[in-house]
Amino acid sequence: GLVVNSLVHVSLNQNQFDALVDLTYNIGAANFRSSTLLRLLNSGDFAGAQAQFSRWNMAGGKVMPGLVSRRHAEAEMFGNAPTSMSSLQS
Repeated sequence: GLVVNSLVHVSLNQNQFDALVDLTYNIGAANFRSSTLLRLLNSGDFAGAQAQFSRWNMAGGKVMPGLVSRRHAEAEMFGNAPTSMSSLQS
């Protein structure tokens, strides 16, 4: 979380923050720091940043199905507004 807090200069909701922390944990702080995703996010292009998650789907030069799934889940989380606690209590 500290890496995301130090590099992201726009306001995030909890889902956006959580998705970015998960991504950063998996790709590493240096890759996140130099990513197009971060550049787009800090410029206010949230949709463009969300679209960048899918680019981080390779390991050893090959597209990995597990990473495709993981990045899709992170992008979905990033794009969804957090559910309020009141709606979870029904």
